[in-house]
Amino acid sequence: MARERRRHLDPMRRGPLARWQQRGGRTVRLLLTFEDIMEFALALLSVSPAELRDLGWTFADRKRLLDHFLASGKEAQLAAPEQLRAMPIELVVPQRDVDRLLRFARKELPKAASNAAMLDRVLKSLEAGSHRPEVRAEPNPLRVQESRLR
Repeated sequence: MARERRRHLDPMRRGPLARWQQRGGRTVRLLLTFEDIMEFALALLSVSPAELRDLGWTFADRKRLLDHFLASGKEAQLAAPEQLRAMPIELVVPQRDVDRLLRFARKELPKAASNAAMLDRVLKSLEAGSHRPEVRAEPNPLRVQESRLR
C-alpha cells in the first residue's frame, strides 16, 4: 500500500499526462515585437523581492518566465539590426505562465512601462492567449484610471 502511494512521486513511473502537466501543460504562441519583448523582460527584472512575494512568485518562477523571453532571442539573432525593433517574434509559453504574465502585466507593468501602446499590445496578446474567460474579463487598470480622469 505504501509503495503504491509513492509511485506517483517517482519520475520514471509517472505517465505522459503527469509529465505534460508538470511542464506547464498546453503551450500558447504569443506574437510580440522585439521591442515589446525587451521592455517586458526589463520590467520583470526590475521587480523587487517584496513585489515577487506579493505576486506569489519565487525567484525560480521569474527565472523560468525570463527563459521564455530569452528563447525568443534566438529568432531575433537572424534579423538585420535595422529591422529588429519592429520585427514580430513568436514566444512559446506554457498556459500557466501566460496567466502569470497576464497578472504581472496588469499589476506591475504599468509602473515600469514607458509606452502605453506597448502595454496595450502586450495585454492584448496575453489576453488572446489566455484560456480562462474570467481572466479575459478583468479590466485593464490603465483604462479604469483614464475613465476616472475624464
